[in-house]
Amino acid sequence: MISDELFNSAGQEYRKVTVTAGRGKRVTRNFYREPGWSDKTYNRKLQDFESSLRLQLENGELRTRKETQEAKRREEAEKAKLKTLRQYAEGVFMPTKELSISENTRSSYWQFLGKHIYPVLGDIFLKEITSAKVKKFFLDFQKQDYSHATAVKLYNILNGIFKMAFEDDSINVNPMLKIKRPERRKDNAGNDDTHKAYTIDEVKYILSCIEQEPLKWQVYICLMVDTGMRRGEVCGLQWEDIDFQTLTIHIRHNLQYTKAHGIYDTTPKNGKTRKVDIGQDIADLLVEHRRKQAAECFSPYVFSQDSSRKPMNPQSPTRYFKKLEKRYNIKDFHPHKLRHTSATIQILNGADIVSVSERLGHSDTAVTLRMYAHSNEEAIRRAGQIAREALGAASQ
Repeated sequence: MISDELFNSAGQEYRKVTVTAGRGKRVTRNFYREPGWSDKTYNRKLQDFESSLRLQLENGELRTRKETQEAKRREEAEKAKLKTLRQYAEGVFMPTKELSISENTRSSYWQFLGKHIYPVLGDIFLKEITSAKVKKFFLDFQKQDYSHATAVKLYNILNGIFKMAFEDDSINVNPMLKIKRPERRKDNAGNDDTHKAYTIDEVKYILSCIEQEPLKWQVYICLMVDTGMRRGEVCGLQWEDIDFQTLTIHIRHNLQYTKAHGIYDTTPKNGKTRKVDIGQDIADLLVEHRRKQAAECFSPYVFSQDSSRKPMNPQSPTRYFKKLEKRYNIKDFHPHKLRHTSATIQILNGADIVSVSERLGHSDTAVTLRMYAHSNEEAIRRAGQIAREALGAASQ
């Protein structure tokens, strides 16, 4: 179909030429009359243009407006997929992940991305990161003097990024499907005592050492051994959470610290509050500590900064424990190891796993069992003795 003559703003004559093909395909193009053409020449060229246009449309050489828009949309979608790992992590993965993780975990993710992942893989397009490149990343990383736990953390982050990218069609192949979770290096296997619980004799030695330390730290350490509370839970403990009549503590706070947010209060790790009992000796220490604290500057927090109402920084115990480690030659002394110790002592002396799990605030007993798996030599010897006693009784 050819329209009647039309004129543009410059006065040049043109016609709109519309041709159609099967399945409703339709295109319209303008054909301009060149100066000096006779009417006969103009009409002939116009007919030739219409025939050529129809042939191109039928052969698929021309796109309709709808096809052009769809092609542009697909092209933009493909461009959007061409993101580096850094761009995807910062634009998609972390904003999504931050909706379901704690502030402390969020800070940890950013730290691992910036320090370890971005320098090696950050500027590579997601689609160009193969399983071989990821394997090399982990091989090179494990040659350095980093802990096995750090390697596992990196694995979890990368696995999360590529799983999300695969599920939203940003990549066609997930390279992490061929990557195994990092295993402990053979030269370190069996030599990591960090998570092993202390023996009863070692605990007695620690308690004897801290008798020379400020009362605040005596109470802090004794409370961890007695209850197995987390570091942040002890730091977040308030006086109103303690019932001295029933000798119970209501654990409902968990102090955390990040550079971005400073000290902040959140719920215990699994989101549930809980109550634990304490011994009379611990209660007596707490009462003595409360009198001493009130004489200086009364705080709603059991463990406050010196002469201040503000709570103790939850990173302070770790730093203080390191000083005690050097001062008294206490191997691998850190708050979480006291939590392991509390769990191990309870189980070794007859407490059932379910009760210990509830007391520690674990989400399920599997977490408690994994903690207990990092047992100590005393527990291993006792297990052997139990077997020997059972066999001896059976042979009589």
